[in-house]
Amino acid sequence: MDYKKIKTETTAVTRRKAAFYEQTGNIYETVVVLSKRANQIAAELKQELDQKISEFTTSNDNLEEVFENREQIEVAKYFERLPKPTLLAIHEFLNKETYIRNPHKETATEF
Repeated sequence: MDYKKIKTETTAVTRRKAAFYEQTGNIYETVVVLSKRANQIAAELKQELDQKISEFTTSNDNLEEVFENREQIEVAKYFERLPKPTLLAIHEFLNKETYIRNPHKETATEF
């Protein structure tokens, strides 16, 4: 998913508590879903950031010589300006874009 195109708040916003009960019926289950999704988003963003920064690395790194690579700095600043993974997870959850499956609630019927 392209998280750069999602238009969501970049800061914390007061929300209706009832909106978090609609899909799961349990606020604690909602918190677990949001935290797991935020971890997934953070891992994807970190992987993408590492991939973009690795394009600018040089093979001749010395401890004495530290070069400031402007491209790396610009990429890092861009990723810092993106909404936080928690806010992206909340946005997806409230817009019903999150698939939720609880194996403990599912009953396995075998015939």
